[in-house]
Amino acid sequence: MKQLISKRTIDKLSKLKATQILSHFHSKSSIPTSSLPPSTSWTKCRFFQIHNTPVPKFVSWSGKRFIHTDTATDTAEEMVSETEDDATMNDFLSRFVWIMRGKLMEVYPDFEKKTIDEMLLVIVAKVVSELEKGGFDQIVGGKSSSPSQDDDFSHDLWKTVWEVSNVVLEDMEKAKKKDKMKNFLQAEQVKEMCRFAGEVGIRGDMLREYRFKWAREKMEESEFYYSLERFKEEEQQGTEYGIGVVEHQSRAEDPKLVALPKRRGKINYKIYGLDLSDSKWSQVADKIHEAEKIICPQEPKKIDGKCKIITEKLLSSQEQDDYSPLIAEWVQLLQPSRVDWINLLDRLNNRNPSLYLKIAEHVLGEESFQTNMRDYSKLIDAHARDNRREDAERIIRKMSENGIVPDILTSTIMVHMYSKAGDLDRAKAAFESLRTQGFLPDMGVYNSMILAYVNAGDPKKGESLMKEMEVRDIKPSKKIYMALLRSFSQHGDANGAHRIATTMQFSGFQPTLESCMLLVEAFGKAGDPDQARQNFDYMIKLGHKPDDRCIATMIAAYEKNNLLDKALNLLIELEKDGFEPGVATYSVLVDWLSKMQLIDEAEQLLDKIAEQGEAPPFKVHISLCDMYARANVEKKALQALGVLEAKQEQLEPEDFERIIWSLIAGGFVQDAQKFQGLMEARGFTVSEQLQVTLMASQTFLRRRPSVR
Repeated sequence: MKQLISKRTIDKLSKLKATQILSHFHSKSSIPTSSLPPSTSWTKCRFFQIHNTPVPKFVSWSGKRFIHTDTATDTAEEMVSETEDDATMNDFLSRFVWIMRGKLMEVYPDFEKKTIDEMLLVIVAKVVSELEKGGFDQIVGGKSSSPSQDDDFSHDLWKTVWEVSNVVLEDMEKAKKKDKMKNFLQAEQVKEMCRFAGEVGIRGDMLREYRFKWAREKMEESEFYYSLERFKEEEQQGTEYGIGVVEHQSRAEDPKLVALPKRRGKINYKIYGLDLSDSKWSQVADKIHEAEKIICPQEPKKIDGKCKIITEKLLSSQEQDDYSPLIAEWVQLLQPSRVDWINLLDRLNNRNPSLYLKIAEHVLGEESFQTNMRDYSKLIDAHARDNRREDAERIIRKMSENGIVPDILTSTIMVHMYSKAGDLDRAKAAFESLRTQGFLPDMGVYNSMILAYVNAGDPKKGESLMKEMEVRDIKPSKKIYMALLRSFSQHGDANGAHRIATTMQFSGFQPTLESCMLLVEAFGKAGDPDQARQNFDYMIKLGHKPDDRCIATMIAAYEKNNLLDKALNLLIELEKDGFEPGVATYSVLVDWLSKMQLIDEAEQLLDKIAEQGEAPPFKVHISLCDMYARANVEKKALQALGVLEAKQEQLEPEDFERIIWSLIAGGFVQDAQKFQGLMEARGFTVSEQLQVTLMASQTFLRRRPSVR
């Protein structure tokens, strides 16, 4: 097929579209064609009005190529042009034949492939013939008559050929634009804009749309400048042909007098219609100069000679060394600016981070450093991250002495630091400082304050902050919900725990084994075993298999109201389902039996704990001390009391009071007084009733020797 179309034909074909997709074919060579014997197998088809029309025969051109040129040899430029021509020609012919074959097979579905191929050859040959004669322009113009005088093809066939040719040219134009678009998508400026968009938070489909938009604008800009270049070349060609010469001669014939006009008033400097003589442009120039300092920062001074030696001594100093004389000498030699200080601190941070913090704090007082709020906040943050609270507070005091009010970043760091250290009062002060300055706390600040309230045993205030977050459309995390739920559960606030669990479920967090167990614990400590059992059954209904710790929580709820029969029935039901009690369940049962003074049964459970290869938990020793002291089993009571005294830091206020009450009941008054002292040393307050009872026991109860 390629041999059917000459270069002249391609030039005519390019006129079909304004885009001129094939306009770069400018070779004078032609490709000869040969003829085939007439085909008679389908001459009676109504679609083709052909009467034994000769069909061109296509000679294979893969082995040789017949090209006639005006010169004996081709230059490299012509060879490149011919290669581009071949690629475009192949593209056009392959698209045309592909679409035309489909239309022929659609009209003549019963014809063989060989017959369809012959029909295609005839169509291509006739179209090429009409193009060379210039008859195809009639179809493009929309005339109804056939392009040629003979009636070899019907009007419908010519119309189909014209439509297919237009479709092919449109597809080639789209493919060309698509290839250009791919190049501009990878342009460096487009990539740079995409990177900037990603840094400011643009992601996904929006970033993809912006990238195509910027590439399209870049392509349009390139096409605009290309059109300007072409226009310039056309003007230059017109000048070469004498157009500009005539104008030059006409202008040369009219001599003009040139003189400077007299200046009147102030000189106005106008560029592109802007009056730059106005005073406001001097302010603009100053702002541009300040912006250049930020965009193109000042370079640090070159350090050499004695100053270089002092710098190396500073960098190699140790924390215990006195670096103040070295800094003073360094300042005198270099006369540093802020850039020089920052350069020194960066080098020091890379070599000795611990010394960097000390010298950075010293540099804050240097006038040439030009200290700002950000310098203070960086040091405070560095100390807070390493849990150096005293150092951070010293920087805060120094900042206050210099009259600098903490900004949002510094106040945020202070909230995180104090809440992590458990200093609720200072955390609240920093939090209120944020609000006073008109700053809205972010999610991290809210989380720190809620955890501070939880650690301080005040979950209700943490819950109020959580509601404030929801009002501002800030969704609390699952960690915050669980922290509040755990705090309400530990304090036995069943209503608060239920509120948090309900809010948590409405926020999209489904109940877990942990959250269900905390609800059971909350209702158990609140003295409502029925609600605790309902939540326990609901947990099983959700598909969560209760573990040893969860069952121990349910048993503890029954223990609160001394419902031993219900606890035993629960254990029997669970054992039928394959549950075997563990250390946690046995520990609760030991505590229960110790309160009932069932010593033998409690010791049997202790043996079962030992069979599992684990030591009794610390809470079990409190139960044993209570049981043996009240039963007046002195040896075992003192043995359990010794374990508790060795680990007294794990005792809570209610644990101390239970131990002291049991010692008083068993007559161990001196030991009771000793534990009272340990309790007060821990900062816990002894209840008034216990104090009165302890004072009375010194007179009426018998004394026992204390533990040595």
